Amino acid sequence: MFTLSANLTFYIPHAASLKDKRQVCRSLIDKTRQRFNASVAEVATQDVHQTLTVGVAVVSGDNVHAQNSLNEIIQFMEDHTDAILLAVER
Repeated sequence: MFTLSANLTFYIPHAASLKDKRQVCRSLIDKTRQRFNASVAEVATQDVHQTLTVGVAVVSGDNVHAQNSLNEIIQFMEDHTDAILLAVER
């Protein structure tokens, strides 16, 4: 069994409040959970208006499949939000 995880840090330039940030966060997490069988959650920077840190975890019986799934999730998250992906920590 292989477990892979990543922390993605996004910059949300238009977020003037935590409410704005939560809208982006909730939308991104819901879309990702709906599309993939993976665990996704906001894991840090909860009190920073323009920074969103999301953790993603994938479990698979095959390392290659886990790697491909994680890469696909990261690409999906980058493509389906108006936030800017700053960093990916695996």
